[in-house]
Amino acid sequence: MYLLAFIGACVLVAMVPGVSTAIIMRQTIRSGRGSGLATTLGNETGILLWALAAAFGLTALLLASQVAYDIMRIAGAVVLLVMGAQALWQARRATAAAVELQGEVASGWRRPYLMGLGTCLANPKAAVFALSFLPQFVPEGQNVPLTLVALALIWVVVDTVWYGLVIWAVARAKAVLGRPAVRRRLEQVSGIVLIGLGVRLVVEAR
Repeated sequence: MYLLAFIGACVLVAMVPGVSTAIIMRQTIRSGRGSGLATTLGNETGILLWALAAAFGLTALLLASQVAYDIMRIAGAVVLLVMGAQALWQARRATAAAVELQGEVASGWRRPYLMGLGTCLANPKAAVFALSFLPQFVPEGQNVPLTLVALALIWVVVDTVWYGLVIWAVARAKAVLGRPAVRRRLEQVSGIVLIGLGVRLVVEAR
């Protein structure tokens, strides 16, 4: 029963729009399914690392140190602000959109993968969430570290399936979303969203 409850919770968590959703959708629109999938895999690698850190108590060290937490918070905010600024800049460079798109496609999976990974790892909220979310579903009497690792893997699988559906839906709608005017507007929206999330990360407390 606890496993079904955990899977249901993971689905609900995955469905809540956030930084990961915005980045994955943006990469899919700009460079296709492969780029969106690579970004997803990078993001899920980051989630898995945070979950494993929670399983072995490493994220508790982050929570115990205000300085370490603030450093990660500022670093994460800088990443989001830079990505938001880049999105707004690309929206203004409408005439060079095709050249930029070809350059991103040619770059392969490495860049979007690192983008997804870096964004997740630079977000201290992900560490806090992993530490507070996973332990709730460990049954009494079970091996805690081993159970947390298993739950982390399930969390990653559920997340990947959900984002796979998002990528599929965005790719199906790319005929509309990929139009220059629409893509320009989406770049503007994603840029504003990313900058807003970055500013919120800077000003909010734990």
